[in-house]
Amino acid sequence: MSEFFNSHYQIPYDFLGIVTGPCHAEEVALERLSYLTIACKNRENAAAIAGRFECSFIRTVTSTDIYGTEYSAVLKNIFAIAAGICHGIGYGDNFQAVLISNSQKEIKRFLDNTYPSKRNVDSSGYLGDLLVTAYSHFSRNRTFGTMIGRGYSVKSAQLEMSMVAEGYYSTVCIKEINKKYNVKMPITDAVYNILYEGIAPAIEIKLLSEKLK
Repeated sequence: MSEFFNSHYQIPYDFLGIVTGPCHAEEVALERLSYLTIACKNRENAAAIAGRFECSFIRTVTSTDIYGTEYSAVLKNIFAIAAGICHGIGYGDNFQAVLISNSQKEIKRFLDNTYPSKRNVDSSGYLGDLLVTAYSHFSRNRTFGTMIGRGYSVKSAQLEMSMVAEGYYSTVCIKEINKKYNVKMPITDAVYNILYEGIAPAIEIKLLSEKLK
């Protein structure tokens, strides 16, 4: 989104701020302690934006990595769908742990190959955001994936959900971007094959399981 505003409206990156997780709105509404990551190229502007969100139940972390936090947020939605698909099929917590650890590696590979920078992808703005989206019952993308794993068609799952699972659209976008970089992304490819190529989830996840370590 920040790239779009910069290229189409010539808004400098110093004046663009990204608000990301790990944070579900449902828990914010319940005033449960939550953390936000605020990314802006200008550290002072990042701090100013963060100050607007700080309260007794919201704490903030600032970053200058607009690209990394934004694309990590896009990718984690894809991996949350993968987690949901596996849950729907019947895979357990042991496999989910391997899936998510490999998802984190996939995020790092993509970011390192598309926009190298000094970033810690194990921090809450990256790994934390991935974990809460992949595991939480509040996660729209995990819910969508679970429905697909249980046999729903993409269309029927979308119609039954009252909210949008962004990962469905993110999958095809990342797949298109990766044509240029050719990053090894087996989990993204598996989700794409299930959602857009009509491959049976059980077959595709079985093939994926042989590629994970």
